[in-house]
Amino acid sequence: MSDILRQNLLSPIALAFALGLFARLVRSELHLPKDVYAGLSLYLLLAIGLHGGVELAHASIATITAPAAVTLLLGVLTPVSSYLILRHLGRFGEQDAAGIAAHYGSVSAVTFIAAQQFVKAVGAEPEGFLPTLLTMLEAPGIAVALTIGVMRSQGGSRPIGDTLHEVLTGRTMLLLLGGLTIGFVTGDQNWQMIAPVFDTKGAVFRGVLCLFLLEMGVVAGSRLGDLRKVGPFLLAFGMIVPLLHGSLGAWLGITAGLGVGGATVLGAMAASASYIAAPPAVRLTLPEANPTYYLTAALAITFPFNLLAGIPVYYRVAQLAHGS
Repeated sequence: MSDILRQNLLSPIALAFALGLFARLVRSELHLPKDVYAGLSLYLLLAIGLHGGVELAHASIATITAPAAVTLLLGVLTPVSSYLILRHLGRFGEQDAAGIAAHYGSVSAVTFIAAQQFVKAVGAEPEGFLPTLLTMLEAPGIAVALTIGVMRSQGGSRPIGDTLHEVLTGRTMLLLLGGLTIGFVTGDQNWQMIAPVFDTKGAVFRGVLCLFLLEMGVVAGSRLGDLRKVGPFLLAFGMIVPLLHGSLGAWLGITAGLGVGGATVLGAMAASASYIAAPPAVRLTLPEANPTYYLTAALAITFPFNLLAGIPVYYRVAQLAHGS
């Protein structure tokens, strides 16, 4: 386990993130221009969708049915368990508990990418259709948590249907679903013409990912000061709950027929917290939820924890569940 953790910590992706974090801590001017950062994120999401669609075209319905079912199950279990822990153990208010749960019920696409790169580096090639599972986990967790929040409080000012429309038509879902569709119908010959740029196993993709993680380190570092405001409970929540969700996801992945690599990535998806799709949805539907709580927990605690330490744990859980 120590060798796996060391390999992860010394990967270019983790080190690029650490460099960005360090730059923020020493108050360096280092950061990517906003438009460049946005462009990199668009490229990464489209590449995931395109390559996933190509691989999905090669997968049979029988192969993907069980993994899809456990992914939807995780989309319900993770926000509900997060809400109950925050509400009854953390004593958070209805809207704060539901707002944080929405982030932990959804998924971080960057964590997904980092997990894929990790398992490929250790020789545990994940299934090609996993981007399909990513899209399936993006919206349900947000919907479940926001529904709980609106039903349990009177603060919700926007219908859930309107919020879901915004989530489903946002750039993350459009690029993932659109890329999946294009990749699925384009055929192998057409894919080969753009594969050098969009292949998620290729050098271009990995190089762009390092640049993106560099900026993510800067962004996460900017929220470190908020750790004093969230308190020890949320700090512990941001690490322990992902371990529980990630371990459950890895185990369910193995039971659904995924290999060790695919189960690890599913575990990382279940353990991750969204900081792109969830914040605007929570802000509009649960306006009284404190952004310091959900943004700091998702971005300054859980994201770096998964990137640096969580993913190797989910890999080990998947190995144990697989009997290897």
